[in-house]
Amino acid sequence: MIKKILKETGNTTLFGYPGGAIMPFYDEIYEDPDIRSILMRHEQAAGHAAEGFAVASGKLGVVMTTSGPGATNVITALANAYYDSSPLLAFSGQVPTHLIGNDAFQEADLIGSTMAITKHNYLIKNVNDVGRIFKEAIHIATTGRPGPVFIDLPKDVQKAESTAKLPIPMDISLVGYNPITFTNAVKRQVKTALQIISEAQYPVIIAGGGTLLANASDALQQFVDTLRIPVVYTLKGKGVLSDDHPYVLGLIGMHGRKRANFAVSEADVVIALGCRFSDRITGDLQKFPGQSNAKIIHVDIDAAEIGKNVSVDLPIVADARCALDEFNHQIQKSLVRNESYPMKSWWYKFIDGLKASSGIPNVTTPGKTGLILPEKVMYEINQILEPDDIVVSEVGQNQMYCGHYLNIRKPRTWITSGGLGTMGFGFPASIGAKVAKPDSEVWLIAGDGSFQMNMAELATLKQHNIKVNIVILNNQYLGMVRQWQELFHEKRYAGTCLQCDNGEYWPDFVKLAEAYGFKGLRVTDPAEVRMALEICRSSKESFIVELMIEPESNILPMLPPGGALNTFFSRKREKRSIYDWYRRLPRIESEVVGYKVQNTNEDAFSVYYEQEMSR
Repeated sequence: MIKKILKETGNTTLFGYPGGAIMPFYDEIYEDPDIRSILMRHEQAAGHAAEGFAVASGKLGVVMTTSGPGATNVITALANAYYDSSPLLAFSGQVPTHLIGNDAFQEADLIGSTMAITKHNYLIKNVNDVGRIFKEAIHIATTGRPGPVFIDLPKDVQKAESTAKLPIPMDISLVGYNPITFTNAVKRQVKTALQIISEAQYPVIIAGGGTLLANASDALQQFVDTLRIPVVYTLKGKGVLSDDHPYVLGLIGMHGRKRANFAVSEADVVIALGCRFSDRITGDLQKFPGQSNAKIIHVDIDAAEIGKNVSVDLPIVADARCALDEFNHQIQKSLVRNESYPMKSWWYKFIDGLKASSGIPNVTTPGKTGLILPEKVMYEINQILEPDDIVVSEVGQNQMYCGHYLNIRKPRTWITSGGLGTMGFGFPASIGAKVAKPDSEVWLIAGDGSFQMNMAELATLKQHNIKVNIVILNNQYLGMVRQWQELFHEKRYAGTCLQCDNGEYWPDFVKLAEAYGFKGLRVTDPAEVRMALEICRSSKESFIVELMIEPESNILPMLPPGGALNTFFSRKREKRSIYDWYRRLPRIESEVVGYKVQNTNEDAFSVYYEQEMSR
């Protein structure tokens, strides 16, 4: 029944690790030509690989484990998928039903353990419920706001014979579960939203991960191109529009671009699409736009997210794609009636200037210790990335450098751990992405600390002939934690140095690659970074490029903990206001933090702007 449902729904790629309690199902799929089972080397990695598959493909990711430690190992992956709203079906073997609650060998309470980190979970005690529950689980995981669903599957249930007349029901009906994608009320709300936007002086769009989950990229681009509204994105929203798009300003938040944070700080209308308003993007809520005189329009499929963190002036509960389609429809009707939305040319000119003035530097000189600066790595990766290439990051400084600088041109070609920030996510996720998109080059950008979390998955690459281009930024520290210790704890690097007491560093990543039958290359010279990346790309199998980067390099600017979007730590490690960088621009409301340019004479502003940009 399970195998039949997976085949009928097209979910025939499974990631997992076997054990006694799941053995009956593994036996059922043995040598089945229609089922591809990827044997991972750890259950957590199996869950991350399934999520990488889901994000890259837009389909359901499936992971299977055995009971007890097998199932508890996958909990981190379920939590990661839950926070990032990734559609995942996880099912685990469980001890026979008559032993449940008796502390049997390899028994664990997975219903209690997964309740807070799954969209729904099940314990199946009757074989006649198997067909219904698996169909329900797939439906729940993939509809509305996606998320992981967990099924606990006792071994005796797997071995039992169904006596139901219809073991797999044709239709399912879930009382109380009716996810809303679009309603007639949305049309009225969209009309009101367009009126607000038409009166705005400096509107900004925040594109969150929900826009990608809704496959709303085309609709968003039409919306942006028509109204010429600048776009910033969250870490999970990266790629929803190409970073090359003229109105895309980049990442917002703690490690966001100055230009993106500045635009949001100055906005009088914020249109948030599929965005949770997490603490990493808002900073100090009391100083976030909307808490003063800015208006917030929030589109989200999950009503619970609207107003949860930020006060909202206009809520629109809808799928982001459906809402944007309605926006575009009403805009086109207005244009047909010769109605227009007034464009503030100086605001868009200013936004263009912000983007043009802050590109990624090509740092050809080494750092103070003679090693490579991370900005150089990002510059060279940008030079060889193709639009269909998929970039997967680990968690830490490497992740923020990627989010800050890499040019991602297509949706679902950027994969990272957002809400949970799971070290060790990237490598197995890159495996899942490559399985989902075998014709795309997959690049893993990892820190030396994160990569070691799941480096045993090199065996998975070898066994299943999966190619991933592995780039390790080796600074011999847990880089992000070390950066915080430098900025906030007077360089007391407690527990973050990965060197041995005698100064030696292990592992040797080139030898590690060789141990698994691959090749690797270590680079210390900035001039050799591009060559190493090209060798990696041209390799017929997985390849490790180990780049020795400046140990104490920092990803800056960054907001201080609890700071507002208009404050950051500069490269001089001092707290500054973002307005210091733009202090020569006209100030109209000098009494408030920041300034507004809404009353500035447009011609005078243009002349002043030209002078400042040329300067």
